[in-house]
Amino acid sequence: MKNNFKFSVPMALVITLIAVLYQRATGPTYPKTFDIGIKENTITVKLPRSQGGNLNAPIELAKMTNTMSATLSYKRFPTDDPWTVVKFSNLGNILKGSLPNQPPAGKIIYFVKINYGESIQELGTKKDPIYLRYKGEVPTYILAPHIFCMFFSLLLSMVALFEAAYNTQSYKLIARLTLACLMTGGMVLGPIVQKYAFGVYWAGFPYDYDLTDNKLLILVITWLLGVGLTIKSDRRWPIYIAAVAFFAVYSIPHSMQGSELDYKKGKVITNME
Repeated sequence: MKNNFKFSVPMALVITLIAVLYQRATGPTYPKTFDIGIKENTITVKLPRSQGGNLNAPIELAKMTNTMSATLSYKRFPTDDPWTVVKFSNLGNILKGSLPNQPPAGKIIYFVKINYGESIQELGTKKDPIYLRYKGEVPTYILAPHIFCMFFSLLLSMVALFEAAYNTQSYKLIARLTLACLMTGGMVLGPIVQKYAFGVYWAGFPYDYDLTDNKLLILVITWLLGVGLTIKSDRRWPIYIAAVAFFAVYSIPHSMQGSELDYKKGKVITNME
């Protein structure tokens, strides 16, 4: 079968790697970084914005001076709860605090105030706090193949795009493999991951507005049409559209407009902010 894998595979790998790095660097659930310290004596710390399982979310700060202390202020979101303020524990070279565990999709907003003795630094504020979302523990044997299939389907879609551009005989086969991988990772494993993490199998259209689920739905429909329109013809444009749509979806930060626990109603809804 005629192909141009010597070009299409390396190019697809580069694009997929860019997408992976972008996804790791964006989105509302990845750690928020701050530089703490005085003058040139600073280090970068990461404060969590996501916590899985039944454990409290740990907050740790390296102790930059002998007199350094810190307080942690937090409350559930979205609620009218008063702010709770607690002191970090002094554990030698580390100051340690924690945020109380919440049900899946529950959120806490928080900020940290550091006192160096001669100056004060805030990591977040009341007006601009850090948002942390809790989720249930997803078994590795479910989560790992889900993540692999989703990124591998992106890789395959890029290969299909370049093979179609070169009008080789392999683009139809690669497109079908893309669809199969997408269906496995997204429509089979995806809802299971969602159920473990947030207690629902599907939070997208027509039930709710979860952006991750709706992005997946768009991709599946696009690739079903793309593959369907090329079964008995040599059309290549459906593959172009489907592949570009795949990359465009991965350009949207992961977990935006995600599931959120409404504490008053006691049910999971979609955060539209």
